[in-house]
Amino acid sequence: MTKTKSMVLAALFAALACVATMSLHIPTPGTGGYIHPGDAIVVLSGILLGPVYGALAAGLGSALADLLAGYMIYVPITFFVKALIAVVCYFVYHKLLGKMNQPIVKGIITGCFSTVIVAAGYCFFEYFMYGNGAFASVPANLIQGLSGLIIATILLPILKQLPDFKSII
Repeated sequence: MTKTKSMVLAALFAALACVATMSLHIPTPGTGGYIHPGDAIVVLSGILLGPVYGALAAGLGSALADLLAGYMIYVPITFFVKALIAVVCYFVYHKLLGKMNQPIVKGIITGCFSTVIVAAGYCFFEYFMYGNGAFASVPANLIQGLSGLIIATILLPILKQLPDFKSII
């Protein structure tokens, strides 16, 4: 993929991550957060765009969604956590599971890593803000990560049909 095409796709995926995060909000009781399908785009960004462009797309798009939704305190946290997820998803999907010829199974395993990073990453940062209260957000973040896992796994075989992604997935 050319550098120009990679930058354009990263911008597209950043916009998709932002829109997917903001499009459907399922509030989580007691945490002030919400469950959304944006994590699917974060996972796909890492798998399809690689560690650098995927991290930028996932981090910027998700952080922009927090900024626009009024979650200003979470903007840097979200950028870091979502960028990390994209990087880890790239390495798990392509390096750890690279020889496996089952995109759906690879997607599920990769999504499990993503789910753990969502829950652990936000809990880690929230611990410094809320103390032990941070652990209250873990179940909702696990559900959020699981929704991203499911949606990304459904989309992988569909994206495999596109010429730009056929050789990547």
